[in-house]
Amino acid sequence: RASPKTQSALLEAMEERQVSIDGVTHALPSPFFVIATQNPSYQSGTYPLPESQLDRFFMRISLGYPAWEAEKAMLLQQDASAPLAQILNEENLREMQREVATIHTSDAIIHYILRLVSESRESNDYPNPLSPRASRAILQGAKAWAFVSGKSYVTPEDVQAVFVAITAHRLTLSSHQLAQGQQTHAFDGEKLSQKLLDSIDPLAA
Repeated sequence: RASPKTQSALLEAMEERQVSIDGVTHALPSPFFVIATQNPSYQSGTYPLPESQLDRFFMRISLGYPAWEAEKAMLLQQDASAPLAQILNEENLREMQREVATIHTSDAIIHYILRLVSESRESNDYPNPLSPRASRAILQGAKAWAFVSGKSYVTPEDVQAVFVAITAHRLTLSSHQLAQGQQTHAFDGEKLSQKLLDSIDPLAA
């Protein structure tokens, strides 16, 4: 629901890791990241994000509705403001990031990712091809998935596990294309991502 002016301010934070107030630039702390919820574009008071900003979101995930037992627990909760127990501190996160950076990636995996993004650029089936920023995000996501899976190397399955979440919001129609009246059901981001993933055999040369 952020206005275009607020979106512009967030774009500076996401890209430059800084904010400017009254002509003064302030560096943001590290680690720093942006988390946003997305409302349907037809809802009152929402504004479409520009493609350049969508591309800077690492991934988009859908939480859906809570399970029966989870929602029941929410209804029975007496104090909604109760503090959560800390499970990770800043140094833990930094150490995990350093370990993810050491995950081995073979040339075969790099080529697999490049073939996926190249297909999005060469085929007319995808209205918005994947950028170099997207290919880097796929690689980083796959390395992180390998890390949490307890592996020291990336496999094609790691790429496939994160691919849709990282690319779906990048492959959807732009606000300009929507304004031209193109049908959204034909360009559903998740379906396009899955179609792209299915089109490339990771074992092919």
